Amino acid sequence: MKILVTGGAGFIGSHLCERLLSEHHQVFCLDNLCDFYSPQIKEDNIKEISVHPNFSFHKIDITDYQALESFFMKKNFDLVIHLAAMAGVRPSIENPQLYTRVNINGTMNLLELCRKYCIRKFIFASSSSVYGNNEKIPFCEDDNVDFPISPYAATKKAGELLCHTYYKLFDMSVVCLRFFTVYGPRQRPDLAIHKFTDLILSNKEIPIYGRGDTERDYTYIDDILDGVVKSIDYVFFGKRYQIFNLGEAQTISLNNMIETLEIAIGKKAKRKYMDMQPGDVERTHADITKSKSLLNYNPQTDFETGIRRFIDWKLFLKI
Repeated sequence: MKILVTGGAGFIGSHLCERLLSEHHQVFCLDNLCDFYSPQIKEDNIKEISVHPNFSFHKIDITDYQALESFFMKKNFDLVIHLAAMAGVRPSIENPQLYTRVNINGTMNLLELCRKYCIRKFIFASSSSVYGNNEKIPFCEDDNVDFPISPYAATKKAGELLCHTYYKLFDMSVVCLRFFTVYGPRQRPDLAIHKFTDLILSNKEIPIYGRGDTERDYTYIDDILDGVVKSIDYVFFGKRYQIFNLGEAQTISLNNMIETLEIAIGKKAKRKYMDMQPGDVERTHADITKSKSLLNYNPQTDFETGIRRFIDWKLFLKI
């Protein structure tokens, strides 16, 4: 198949491009290489696959409709996997207009071009953040998600609604995937596991917001990729709209996460406790019953194993 992956040079996107190439798809990687974090990191992410005969990179901003349309006019994609977004809860509070422009308007641009150029298969990367501080645990796809607590979460919920609208109106088959705290090699440097690893290695203090008892459903990158690939099969079985949780279905406290890092690195962390930050949720916990049933999704990587793999990658970079 000819597959467009937006945000394809990022953490999840670059791994996904590799996986799709290994399964003999033709992959078109679209990314604007924005400076939210170093563009060089993204270029490095796709360096090895850049010479693959079935891979091509295209530097385009999804908010630039004219540039996008010029690109779509020349291709005939079978599927769009939309990962591109401004990510992060706290930065979205500081700059909500940017998050609205990229995550909502950019998603609309892609959906509209899919409609215009008869691309009927669309996979959208949503987020566990849409659940907000849901009191019902674990989080189920049927839970009410009308109460986001950050602009980022609100834009992801809006993206799901736009996807549903295009499914209803324009005979599109759409899957929305709610990712739960993805980690592993190439993880963005601003995310907790990567950031804390750097601080421990540098003998600097780790900022801990609250008492360290917040919990996350950490999901290893390989398990996320497995869910995305299985979603491709699902989205091609006729016209449908569906939302799936992709998580590990277990929670790890912040304190436990740091302890696991300490063991893997072989060095104690210096902890600095601080007040909770606006927009942070108390916990995330995925109910993956539906994903197991309809996608045959079955995460395989326990947290300790995933952290060891991440640290091995991180230490290798420092050699």
